[in-house]
Amino acid sequence: MDLSRFPRRRYTPFTTPIEPMPRFSAALAASCPGGVGPEVWIKRDDMLGLFPGGNKTRKLEFLVADALAQGADTLITCGAPQSNHCRITLAAAVKEGLQCRFVIEERVAGSYDEHGSGNHFMFRLLGVEAITVVPGGSPMAPAMQQVADELAAQGRKGYIIPGGGSNAVGGLGYVACAQEMQQQFFDQGLRFDRLVVGSGSSGTHGGLVAGFLGNHIDVPIVGIGVSRDPADQQPLVIKEAQAVADLLGLGLSVTPEDVTCVGGFWQPKYSVPNAKMVEAVQLLARTEAIPLDPVYTGKIMAGLIGLARQGHFQPGEKVLFLHTGGLPSLFAYAREVLGQAPVAD
Repeated sequence: MDLSRFPRRRYTPFTTPIEPMPRFSAALAASCPGGVGPEVWIKRDDMLGLFPGGNKTRKLEFLVADALAQGADTLITCGAPQSNHCRITLAAAVKEGLQCRFVIEERVAGSYDEHGSGNHFMFRLLGVEAITVVPGGSPMAPAMQQVADELAAQGRKGYIIPGGGSNAVGGLGYVACAQEMQQQFFDQGLRFDRLVVGSGSSGTHGGLVAGFLGNHIDVPIVGIGVSRDPADQQPLVIKEAQAVADLLGLGLSVTPEDVTCVGGFWQPKYSVPNAKMVEAVQLLARTEAIPLDPVYTGKIMAGLIGLARQGHFQPGEKVLFLHTGGLPSLFAYAREVLGQAPVAD
């Protein structure tokens, strides 16, 4: 697949590494059936540019290029109060000399604190132009369009980026990642039995599905839900993957058999800490010195751990975990992650 026909800004001047995690794998195996678990490796997309980067950086390479091509002077996007996507979008805007505005959906009442730490602090430090806070469940597209209309009335041009950067253009970032991994597998002589990814707004999961299908990468992708269980999540991923495939002109139909979603690890609610997440964050930090975030990667790793303990992976199976970043939000949940505040079971 030729991605060169799409405009792209490059924010990461290197390939993110794929690393083994022997100490984590050994600790996990001790709690698996028969004392044998998967061999877990990690793809370090937490090291992407727009530091501290994450999966949104890859999507923004294509989205921001599209915004610049359309003559935008302001990026408009949305997310939850500790949104990594909003923070990285703002970082891209700063790099490009653009303004940036957010619509923040307060999914947990009272969770937005303009003086808070984590990404709230980064919003202020990087100089967000304006933030509109709306109640949980509010429709985001009309709210962002209202911001764009206000800018237009001032003679400015906004470019709306959907939550998570999840649309066909943004999904190209994870088609590029699929191609990057395929080259790494070849160069390093690696063969993986599964790829474990997060599945939320679906841009990362859907982009990878399209990229793996289009590049004939025969590695099953397991998406761990961070906000929905499979009945609700799978259709979103199929829709996203199909949109990306159509944009690329692949001429294929994405089917339910192409998309595996796993639920049960994100409850009681999106962004609300639970005990499995705390265990996962502590285990990876204390075996490999790699931090996870409480909202996304902590719950995704909790899913990988849970599946391993349930015998979902064959003994010794080689599993690649995609680390999608999120470092700043870790500091906003410090007491919960250190076991100093109660969390859900």
